[in-house]
Amino acid sequence: MEKIDVVVLTKDSEHLLERCLNSIYQNIPVNKLIIVDGYSDDNTLKILQEFNKKYKNIKVVFDDGNRATARQKGIREVETEWFAFVDSDVILCKEWFKRAEKNIKPNVGAIWGLERYKIKNLNLPLFYKLLSKASKECFKIRGGMHDTLIRTAVVRDIKIPTNLHHYEDAYIINHVKKKGYEILMPDELYSLHYRPETDWDIRSSIRLATNEIRNGLVDSHAFKFILYYPFWVLLWAVQKFSIIKERACT
Repeated sequence: MEKIDVVVLTKDSEHLLERCLNSIYQNIPVNKLIIVDGYSDDNTLKILQEFNKKYKNIKVVFDDGNRATARQKGIREVETEWFAFVDSDVILCKEWFKRAEKNIKPNVGAIWGLERYKIKNLNLPLFYKLLSKASKECFKIRGGMHDTLIRTAVVRDIKIPTNLHHYEDAYIINHVKKKGYEILMPDELYSLHYRPETDWDIRSSIRLATNEIRNGLVDSHAFKFILYYPFWVLLWAVQKFSIIKERACT
């Protein structure tokens, strides 16, 4: 395979966007970088302009809906046989595409990269290992798109329900499965997932949990995802502790 299109959803993503884009261009042979932006008010578009000056292959489209409508719009722009969804708050591992490409077979429709976390100023290897295991098990239940290689033909006809802001990834994964394709999760493929500080307050955490539970009706097995919530609650608590500790030292 020569090059692939990459779809990135953005909205006020300046906190990590430059590092994310660098990891994409360093580890994926990019044909076209398709940005679906939710009308950002920060420096997201300025960062994209600078990268486009260098690589000259960025296309920005705008969407004022949600993640379901944004991913749908991104898929429509794809022109290559395979494409990747990469979230704007992840850093891809080295040789991400080479690692993913090794798993391409006729019966494979998508290849998912493990979601790993790294919390600033906290070295907790066992905690991170448990989170990675929980993340993998959760993907089996409700999917994920933060760094995923997808066979374009399998999703070309997809119509993601517009109400699925938090479960659009599960819908895409189920669509691939219904087409009779396998979804692989190779251990050597992963990304580091960073979330903005605003995602770690109590209100945001409760809202996220509520949306996950409400949208669990998308998949009859998705209620199992709730069983893994203690891991994410612990993650939120540890991250919040890290933020408070950092502020106390400044």
